[in-house]
Amino acid sequence: MKHILIVDDDKTNLAMAKRGLSDIYKISAVTMGSQALKFLENNTCDLILLDINMPEMDGFEVLEIIKSNEAHKNIPIIFLTADSDAVTENRCLEAGALDFIAKPFVQSVMRSRISRILELEDMRKKLADKLEQKIQEITDIKSKSQQDALTGLWNRAYTEKAVNELVADGTRGALFMIDMDNFKAINDNYGHIEGDNTLKMFADTMRKFAKEDDVLCRIGGDEFVMFIKDPGSKSVVGNLAGDIISDLCYKIEEKKYETNSSVSIGIAQIPEDGEDFATAYNAADKALYYVKQNGKNSYHFFSEQREDERSRGNNLVDLDYLRQVMSRADSGHGAYQLELDSFHHVYNFIRRFVERSGRDVETILFTAMTADNVDNEEAEVALEMMEQAIYTSLRRVDVSTRYSSKQIIVILMDANKENGIMVAERIMDCFRKLYKGKKVYFEYGIAQMEK
Repeated sequence: MKHILIVDDDKTNLAMAKRGLSDIYKISAVTMGSQALKFLENNTCDLILLDINMPEMDGFEVLEIIKSNEAHKNIPIIFLTADSDAVTENRCLEAGALDFIAKPFVQSVMRSRISRILELEDMRKKLADKLEQKIQEITDIKSKSQQDALTGLWNRAYTEKAVNELVADGTRGALFMIDMDNFKAINDNYGHIEGDNTLKMFADTMRKFAKEDDVLCRIGGDEFVMFIKDPGSKSVVGNLAGDIISDLCYKIEEKKYETNSSVSIGIAQIPEDGEDFATAYNAADKALYYVKQNGKNSYHFFSEQREDERSRGNNLVDLDYLRQVMSRADSGHGAYQLELDSFHHVYNFIRRFVERSGRDVETILFTAMTADNVDNEEAEVALEMMEQAIYTSLRRVDVSTRYSSKQIIVILMDANKENGIMVAERIMDCFRKLYKGKKVYFEYGIAQMEK
């Protein structure tokens, strides 16, 4: 049953209205505007019949207060008035009333007008509900189109937009590019469901270390991005990256995967390394590549190379000092892994050195042999594992590079053919421990660099 509130200071009018409506509506009646407002503090109704001319507070004042209240502003109001002229009617409608009923009441007219207004209000509510439902559906669709279906993180398109907006507002940040090393081996050895669970685990770890207003993204595959808003000092950023790597590696170890999987992170700082997403992303990608080429399972700041260069530029040295610095023992381990362009220069330098000194240097060429049905991703995983086997099996004085998507070149300093074969077999053994697949294997050839 619909509930109507009647507000009129004339008790005779109240009695007439109640008598004409109480058989089909629930009726509440008050004689003053202040009483109506008090009633609405703890109650609601479907329609208000509001007298215009009342003491203390007239109907227009009461209507204005009701309309200013968010909880009651949509309650339909019909004015009760003894004035039926056009001026009064116009003022009632401008104030926000939906209709007016002239006094003295004609029961059939009063019922008809109230019924019509309540029907219109029901229609308005239904349309408002449908509109809200459509808005929510559109919001859900838009949200899903901006999210990665597997992990629930944002996709690249949304992340780029969000980061650019934050940066445009002057926000400082750190962009992490996070990549799982040897992820393909998990899919191959333990199935895609386990691989998906691992990606979800990555996402959960990112949420664990992120603040509420940071932006978390899955680029695709096993590549993720974190934009850390107002991250603090560089040491704080580095500690955060280290914590993420430690947490993820611990979880990977708990699963007892025999894939030698680990985590690598490249870091770009905003605005130091770029003033928009694309530039910072490119910088973080280069920093990640550095980690991949130098043992993986670590993090690296893009800015460190430039900082080192600037630092050296501010300190001019003489040749004696330079000789001392360059001749210090290298505490690193593993072969130097270079890009092909850099390797080309190093190779020619070593070749000239061999011609002059007569020292023994061996060159090994590893070639990936693949089954007919192997995909590019599988071949890439095998090549990465071969690079890791080379890195961990050689000395720091040895050098390697990826010549193509199927071949890797290694230079062994102070080594004859016998030594070369022994080292090559050691690398092959290491590779076979890392790579559990059956579709890719390597062959190698050895040649002595001409003196």
